[in-house]
Parts: sequence; structure tokens; C-alpha cells
Amino acid sequence: MSIYSKLTAVIAAGVVACVPVALPTAAQADDAAQYAPTMLILDASGSMQRPDPAGTMMDAAKHAVRTFVESAPAAAKVGLTTYGTGTGNTEAEKAAGCRDVRVLRPPDTIDRSALISAVDGIEPRGWTPMGAALREAAQALPKSGPRSIVLVSDGDDTCSPPDPCDVARELKQQGLDLVVHTIGFAVDDKARAQLRCMAESTGGTYNDAVDGTALKDILPRVSTAALRNYRASGTPITGAGNYASAPVAGAGHYLDTIGQEETRYYAVDVPAGATAYFTGIVSFPRVSGVSVTDDFNTLQSRVYGRDGEDCLSFETDQATRSSDGVALTVTQTWDGATKQRTGGGSDKCKGDGRYYFTLTWDRVSDGVPPRLPLELIIGVEPGVTDPGPAGVTTKTTLVESSGPGTPVTGAGSFTEAVTLDGSGRYADTLRPGEYVFYRVRLGWGQGLAYRVHFEDNGGRGVDVISNIATTLYSPLAEEIDSDTTAYTGRAGVLPTSGPAIATAPIRYANRDANDSEVRKQSVAGWYYIAVKLGSTFTEGAATPVPMRLDLTVAGNPEPGPAYSAGTTGGIFGEDAGPSGKPIVHSADSAGEDSSATKWIALAAVGVVGGAVLAAIIGFALARRRSRSSR
Repeated sequence: MSIYSKLTAVIAAGVVACVPVALPTAAQADDAAQYAPTMLILDASGSMQRPDPAGTMMDAAKHAVRTFVESAPAAAKVGLTTYGTGTGNTEAEKAAGCRDVRVLRPPDTIDRSALISAVDGIEPRGWTPMGAALREAAQALPKSGPRSIVLVSDGDDTCSPPDPCDVARELKQQGLDLVVHTIGFAVDDKARAQLRCMAESTGGTYNDAVDGTALKDILPRVSTAALRNYRASGTPITGAGNYASAPVAGAGHYLDTIGQEETRYYAVDVPAGATAYFTGIVSFPRVSGVSVTDDFNTLQSRVYGRDGEDCLSFETDQATRSSDGVALTVTQTWDGATKQRTGGGSDKCKGDGRYYFTLTWDRVSDGVPPRLPLELIIGVEPGVTDPGPAGVTTKTTLVESSGPGTPVTGAGSFTEAVTLDGSGRYADTLRPGEYVFYRVRLGWGQGLAYRVHFEDNGGRGVDVISNIATTLYSPLAEEIDSDTTAYTGRAGVLPTSGPAIATAPIRYANRDANDSEVRKQSVAGWYYIAVKLGSTFTEGAATPVPMRLDLTVAGNPEPGPAYSAGTTGGIFGEDAGPSGKPIVHSADSAGEDSSATKWIALAAVGVVGGAVLAAIIGFALARRRSRSSR
């Protein structure tokens, strides 16, 4: 058994390396509940009649909205509000024009044709009551849970009071989990300052669109970011309370629920010589007011053989600061069927047959719901007649790119991860409390290396301090490597020192390597990069942070292993066309895990007489993996 540890000092009390995502409190049949309801506010004041290469600025705005609507997730909840359509913009019409706000579509599950029809019917004529529009849009959104507003305007408010920035502050002070993103469409400095203030007051983002072409690119990206959220998915399955009643599951990606301190059993038929893979993923919602000492959750997985024989193989993974919103994964690699039975076949944990995998929500933090969604990844990999090239431990070297980077919008979960198309620089913007996912396809013989840069956001002081982190996952959603530090408003980078986070070239034989990380790099397929900007240490402006990710994908494609049996449908069922979008897209196998213990040290910030006192507090706040094998 090999053990490795990492010790990272993080400046901010209670801010640790975890996965903050917002998700529903229980599995729901309506997937729309797992997206943040979002209201688009579209400026239809008279100034939107100004010319643009697309025709008028209104024509360009309509085209940008259509582009977003056509590409938005089918389960997203999107509404539409506008102002300026009911009056002209003369002084005599100002009183009526400053009340002219209309909710054209409520933020219900997206109806593409109705939204596009509503957008097409907008005629710009009147005044610009942004503050009033912001209030009405907020009132049309649900009263609780994550919500977003995306506002597009070509100028400043012409109806104050209420001042739109004051309205944004009021909404935030009311405790609403509401974020406002603004886009300035060919605006001047005065309008830009007002729109930026609205966004930054709620922790949202501001973007400049100099013309219709730029707006067409920016609006879908900003609107999609407003929707991003953790989305549990998979083929429905119901685990049992004992092995005898366990449902039999083939290779695939499944969705169940699990209760506090509950154990769920699942059966998998494993042929002789095959290796079975089993991953459980549980996501925890954001919960306020939880003490750091009571903020732990643990998942445990075990393997049982015929007649429920305990095979003495288990994995545990612990998440700290679960109330920040954690996606916790635990992975089992079971090779019992590759071993010969002894003692006349009496050993029930060797050879082919039905094996039982369990997941237990073992340790429970304060404030969490009684049940949560549980995602499962199950794989069955035949033995090989030729493993292919020998294993290799030399990691890929990062070659950093230049320039601003290709704009991307990371998604809120593994299943929705945004594809990065090979080597290059990619740019995104994160707001405090977000953890976003990207994916990179690695074929046999290919490896990756990456580094994450967080830009200066202009903020300073304890209300800007948060934890930043990045994690690399295998195609089984198994953690390979991670790094974390504090963000203080100034530019930062992950990893904080040393080489980039990287893989070796992906080879089947890597599973026999002495390096525990490399053993997880033995399957070709999608590798996942997660990037986190944690919640701030104290309530403040919640200013968003521009982020860029430098990525290198290197290595010549190689032949993979030759299996002793066919893999119809894919080892993880990825080619069988399941109803849920699978996490695993590889047609190959996963590497064997090893034991690992990660210790995270926290540094607390104290403010005494206006001076900042750093007090280092050591905690055994571990994401712990332990394994015992027969």
C-alpha cells in the first residue's frame, strides 16, 4: 500500500479544497429544477434603433438572443423581460415610459418557439427604466434557490430613481441568492460604470459588446454561465438494503438516491478474467451557518462475493466544508474475477460470478437533506490478450500559449462538462462559489498538462479572500491530482509551484506502475478538469474573477489493448445509447486505485485594530481514501 500526502496552507478560515456546486436537495424527475432559473432583460429603448452591421442594434440583439435560445439546455428555465416597447421617448411620455416594463415570458422550462416569437415581436421605442426592470425580473423569479438575471443594454438608466445599482444592492442585502450579469452593447463610460456596478454588487459579471457580432458571441456564453449548475443524471436504478435484493446492473451510468447513513447494494455479473469498476458520486447542496467542525461527509464503497461474502475490499472518500457544495466521488476497482478459485472453488471472492458493490453515506454533516441524488458508473472490462505498449510514468510537459485565449463557459457538472479542443489557451470568468468542469479527450498514447491562471479582479481585503482549487479526474470521475491555495484579489496560479498538473501518455499497462497517480491513467477517454473559485471569507462585493487555462495535449496515437472478448456497447455502456448522458465516454477500462490521504491545513485571517493577523490552524480535514484488499 502506498500513501502520499499534500499539505497546503490556505489563507481563510474554513475555506478548503472542495467542489462548490449548487444542486437540488433531492433527485427529481424534472431535470429543469437542476438549472438556475434565469431571466433575460432586453433593452428596447429608442436608442436600440441605431444602426449596426446586422441592421439595427435591436436586430443584432434579437439575433444574439435567438442564438442562445437555440443552444440552451432543454431543461433550462429561461424567462424574458423587456422595457421601452409601450411608449415613445419624448419628455411627455417619460412618466409612462419609466413604468414600461413587461415580463414577456416567465422563467419556466424553456419553450424555444415561444421565446423566439416573443423576441421577434419587440419593437424599440421608449425610455430605459433599468432599475424598475431589475425589480420586476427579480419578482418573477422563484423566491428561493439560485437565480440569475442577464441584462443587455445600450446605455444607462434614463428613469432613476430607482438607481439600478441601488436596486442590485437591495436585492443582495435581502439575502436573495440572485446574481445579475450585465452586457454593455456599444456603451459609453457612464453606462459601462452603471452596468458594471449592477453586476459586481451581486457577484455577477460584466462584458462589453462593441457591436452585434460581439454580442452574438458574448450573450450565449454569459447566459449559459448563469444557468450552470450541478446536474445529476443517468438511467434510473433503485439500490437495495441487502445483497439478496440488489438490482443487477450492467455497464452504464445510473441515477439513484441515497439517505443519511444508508447503505445501497448493487449486483454486477463479472465474467472470468474480467475487471469490474464502480464509482459513486454524491453532490451536497450549499448550506449556510454550518460549523467547520461539523461540516464533513464520507462515502464508503465495499465489495461482496457470492452469498454476500465480505471480500475485504473497501474505499472511503471524505469531503470537508460540504456546505460549500461538494461533489464527492469514490471509486472501486475489483479484480477478483481475474483470480483462480482455490480450495475446490470455495473462495467466494475469486473467479467469475455475481459480485455486490455497496455505497454508504457514512458520515453526515449538519444541515444536509435526508436524501440526495447518487450517480453510479459501472464498467466491466474483459481480460486482455495483448496489453499494448509498456507503461510509462514520464509526464506531459506544458507549453503555455499566449494571447487572451478562446472564450469558453465551463459547466457545473461532469455530465455537462465543456470540451476543450486540444492544446491552447482558454478563457472563462468565475464568480465566488462556482466550480466548473471542462473535459479533454485523450486517446491511447496521448497525455495532457495544464495550468490555471486567476487574474487580478481589483478587490482587496478579507471580503475578497477565497479558496481557489483545480482537480484533474479520470474518465471514471476518480481524482488524479489537485492543487489549492488562497485568492486575495491579486493574480494567482495553480499549481502554485513546480510543474503543471499533468498525465503520462495513456497506456493500459500504466495500471501496474509504482506511481499511484499514473495507475489511474490507464484508460483512454474523457479526462475532466475542474476549476474552483470558492465563496469569499466574508460577505463583500463578490467580484467575479477572469480565469485562463493553458492546456497542452501531446503524444502520438497508439493502438490500445487487445481484449479476450468483445466489448459490445462499450466497457462502461457508453455505446449502448442509455437515456441519460454518460459521464464515461471511453470504450476502455479504468486504472487501479491506491490508498491516498490528503491533509489540508487552513490559515485563518483575524482582523485586529485594522491589522490583518494570520493565524495558522492545522486540521485533519482530509479527503481520505483507504483500501484494504483480500
